[in-house]
Amino acid sequence: MANLNVPIMVVDDAKFSSVMIGRTLKGAGFRDIRFASSANEALVQLQKRPASILVADWLMPEMDGLQLTQQVRELDKRLHHFTYVILLTAKEGVKALAEAFDRGVDDFINKSVMNDQLLPRIFAADRTAHMQNKLLEENKLLVDNLQQLEKHSLTDHLTGIGNLRFCLQHLGEAIRHVESRDASACLLIVALQNAKQIEQQRGLAIYNEVAKGVARRLQQLIRPLDIITRTGDDQFSIITTHLHDEQYTPKSFRRIYEGLNLKAFKSSVGYISIKAAMSMCILTNTPPLPTAEQLLVVTRKMLAKSFETGLITATQWSPGMLKKKPPQSEPTS
Repeated sequence: MANLNVPIMVVDDAKFSSVMIGRTLKGAGFRDIRFASSANEALVQLQKRPASILVADWLMPEMDGLQLTQQVRELDKRLHHFTYVILLTAKEGVKALAEAFDRGVDDFINKSVMNDQLLPRIFAADRTAHMQNKLLEENKLLVDNLQQLEKHSLTDHLTGIGNLRFCLQHLGEAIRHVESRDASACLLIVALQNAKQIEQQRGLAIYNEVAKGVARRLQQLIRPLDIITRTGDDQFSIITTHLHDEQYTPKSFRRIYEGLNLKAFKSSVGYISIKAAMSMCILTNTPPLPTAEQLLVVTRKMLAKSFETGLITATQWSPGMLKKKPPQSEPTS
């Protein structure tokens, strides 16, 4: 059964034609009918309130029906809406109609049979427009839900390990552990220095294979209680804690450095070598302790020196570090 409240827009520069169309639609019970005497006037109205069905004359001054259709399609994209476009024409022939469909027109009615064809085409247009707009609404709802899930997710969708949110959460726990048990902790950041080069030369799909390979290898190289996360497209972080004030040094993580840099990663196009830069910040119970965000910022800043030297850059947290320049790098052996 037709939806008699479906919003319909009639666009025709000939007043007599608009009156006839309006009379036919109102006679069938349709209630929400608007009229425009030009394409520009129609666009102004549609920007204020979209229509589900647009009936327009093909030949109009200033902007014809095909140009109006293109403008409506662009407006639909911005409004996440679908408008079913029907053009009225005296044109005949496959070429003219093919052009109309190529330009985004959904249907056409020859003026010679308009009295017989208008209502059946409107009924069909109503069903199609309703279905398309319902799908758009459902798709928007799915996108919103996915965004909410991603916003609260703790897992990196590509590698399956923890994401940035997960990293900050566990960094906070590590800082509290250091404070309450007079322990020590270390944040190690691994950055893939040639990530962009791999993606440009091999493509995103191959780079994603490499990133997943790095995550798997890091899981094999870290200790069972260490936490590994992916904190950026080309960046991984490792959080480790100890009950006592262990002396962390770059040598403590040499196995990770060598495990990434000295052994290539197998991909669907062959073996690919990466260039991993590493920086680390050691935290002991020396108040005031940083927040998780501060510790991450400081350790990331040291990567610049690691890129430059090819060595693991290491430092110990102190309250003034956010204002200091990156420290000197230390060799891995």
